Amino acid sequence: MIAIYTLTSELHNVQAIDAATRSFLDSLHLDHQFCGSDYSTYGRHSLDLIYVRTGGTEGLFQRLMPELKHRSNRPFRLLTSGTSNSLAASMEILSFLRQHGLQGEILHGSADYISARIQLLAQAEEARRQLRSLRLGIIGHPSDWLIASDVDAKVVRQSLGIELIELPLPVFKNEVDGGTEGAMKIYEALKEIVARHNLHGFTLRCFDLLTAIHNTGCLALAKLNAEGIIAGCEGDVPAMLSMAVTKSVTGVSGFQANPAHINPETGELLFAHCTIPLNMVERYELDTHYESGIGIGIRGFMHPGPVTIFKLAPDLSRHFIAEGELVRNQAQPNLCRTQQVIQLADSSQARYFLTDPIGNHHIIMPGHHQVLLETLLADI
Repeated sequence: MIAIYTLTSELHNVQAIDAATRSFLDSLHLDHQFCGSDYSTYGRHSLDLIYVRTGGTEGLFQRLMPELKHRSNRPFRLLTSGTSNSLAASMEILSFLRQHGLQGEILHGSADYISARIQLLAQAEEARRQLRSLRLGIIGHPSDWLIASDVDAKVVRQSLGIELIELPLPVFKNEVDGGTEGAMKIYEALKEIVARHNLHGFTLRCFDLLTAIHNTGCLALAKLNAEGIIAGCEGDVPAMLSMAVTKSVTGVSGFQANPAHINPETGELLFAHCTIPLNMVERYELDTHYESGIGIGIRGFMHPGPVTIFKLAPDLSRHFIAEGELVRNQAQPNLCRTQQVIQLADSSQARYFLTDPIGNHHIIMPGHHQVLLETLLADI
């Protein structure tokens, strides 16, 4: 829910200001709750807007600020119609906020621009709310080859609100009961662990299953992701966190994959991995796991069209986002089973993978979501 609060100088005619308010808010076509000057519920909504209706309101805000800071640590969003010196007052208020090390933004422009910006901010805040409720498991340590993917759980909790739960791999092995087991037994065991530890998702040190259980987790992860449980490979925590962000934005966990081939001149990339969420594909085939030749691997075929490639850095200090088009799926025998050829919208971004990559795994999601992702991550 979007809530709108007001700041109004006592020097202005209340009836005239109320009439102008109705006209302005009607032009935005927002589904909102109008709270007026009662700030008792500030901070409880998906987005709280302070509508600076007139000039001469700077002192009112200064007196309110300690209470508002106590109620919410989010940036201040100052809405202005541009009449009655409201823009000038908003600029003074935003300068005051900056002087005190606080973030804020003035929402001003055409009705269409303001409405679109508000909707985007509300979407981003709703995604943040989803992230702040998550408990994600790390089942086994990250794979030995992930040497650039260490994560500080305290930083993750502070920045994203996500709680990381470490679970030793024997917990999973005991659930499977040892021996040679089918891929569905692995799925059932993982689902039981998720329920028992109240998890919303996990990443699994899955390559150990090849020797310990003589099977793979590829089918289990594909099914669990389709059921709304974030399920990542190889114990890759930054990839799992990236999948959590992806799910908060798109409703699907995304395809965790690594580039297999890059054309830095054209911006065409080939991504591959042996599992993909089953709710992301039009159809799929079962094959063996590529590296080992045993167990089950998933060859998924996703509908060609717009995609976004995304990855969070382990320390959350930076991220990579690129939009492009899924040109085609392919099924070469010498690669991980799900293979996607993606053409970047900006071919120069291909250089990132060769000069400054964030690890090897990246997350591919359907649709173009760069603006929403940037908005979501701006305040983290």
